[in-house]
Amino acid sequence: MSQTRRVNVVIAEEQHEAIAKRGLNLSGLIRDLLGDYLSESRVTIQVSADTRHLYDLIVSNTGATDEDLEGPLREALARVLEEKINRMRKLHEQLVPRTRGKSER
Repeated sequence: MSQTRRVNVVIAEEQHEAIAKRGLNLSGLIRDLLGDYLSESRVTIQVSADTRHLYDLIVSNTGATDEDLEGPLREALARVLEEKINRMRKLHEQLVPRTRGKSER
């Protein structure tokens, strides 16, 4: 891990209350958001509120980074791609017999 630097940050009271209410670690959250903001290879996806809450809890409280998620994300992408390919193969198989039957006439 790279060296760290301690800084003071001023936030609105409402922001502090919202962070505390969600059980998040402010330092971890700021590190994660800065990492996303400064990244040249950032991916943004929409998720459910439950998934977002779990992500925030894990990242802000365990020191986990997005790098920790890259391997599992690639595996998930591979599974999604495989499912899509299988659906396309099934569709292709439905079309092939019809195409062959018409061309043989």
